[in-house]
Amino acid sequence: MTLSSRTLFWIFALGFLSTGVQAQEIEARAYSNAPIGINFVTGGIAQVKSGTYKLTTEAISLTHILGIAGQSGRISLVLPYSELSGTGTLGGQAINASAEGLSDPMIKASVNLYGAPALSVSEFKNYQQDLIIGVSLAASIPWGKYNSDQMINVGGNRTVIQPGIGASQAVGPWRLELAGMASIYTSNASYLGSNTLSQNPVYSSETHVIYYFPNTAWISADATYFFGGQTYVNGTPVNGSQENWRFGTTLSYPVDKHHSIRLTGSTGVYSRTDTSYNAVGISWQYRWGGGL
Repeated sequence: MTLSSRTLFWIFALGFLSTGVQAQEIEARAYSNAPIGINFVTGGIAQVKSGTYKLTTEAISLTHILGIAGQSGRISLVLPYSELSGTGTLGGQAINASAEGLSDPMIKASVNLYGAPALSVSEFKNYQQDLIIGVSLAASIPWGKYNSDQMINVGGNRTVIQPGIGASQAVGPWRLELAGMASIYTSNASYLGSNTLSQNPVYSSETHVIYYFPNTAWISADATYFFGGQTYVNGTPVNGSQENWRFGTTLSYPVDKHHSIRLTGSTGVYSRTDTSYNAVGISWQYRWGGGL
């Protein structure tokens, strides 16, 4: 079985991409403080393009802030729905790809270990960040739409587990962030029938330089580097390990104390295996609870 690198990329990454939490995505403020008892609901749309492939994902996420051993933590659930179209190659033959449906949901829990005390809304008004250190654990749930007769699907038919660690340092209105993560994949034993698709872990690091405006709007410059992810079909290697650099930016603007809008964009600047893509997104967030 001979696969083009671009086609192979979409085979193992599409379901994971649609959750927005895979190793190649860039998430600013993943380790930050917020008042306990606050809830967030976010709805948004994102589009990813790579060559002729286009993946559009609409997603809704729910987040709750809670206190854990005196520090703040959060738990989030992401529910994505995706539409995919494009053309790839298999054995020198062109193949058309089209899929639509629920993508793999994701659940993520994180806790700050240092520098982010669990505070009420009233107490939080006097909080001044210095150094925050936190850890996280995310997992995709293989409930997305998957057809074993198709090469490319919007669901991955496997679980991806992501442990992570990060730090955020405040310098006046600036925040300097550094984080690392591993993406660990279970096998898909129903790939193109009864074949087994497996993958080595992907390791990533990311950094963010964030500036806060007086009205609490913020903008960030983002970068991520990831490597690994050798893929196998029935134990036979079918593509080399990845090594990619991505740059991006995020802008968050508060409409009022309950509503905010976020714009994101990122692009690949280096890829060893021709798996770069461009991504843009817009989302709306509503927050409530905790005495707001």
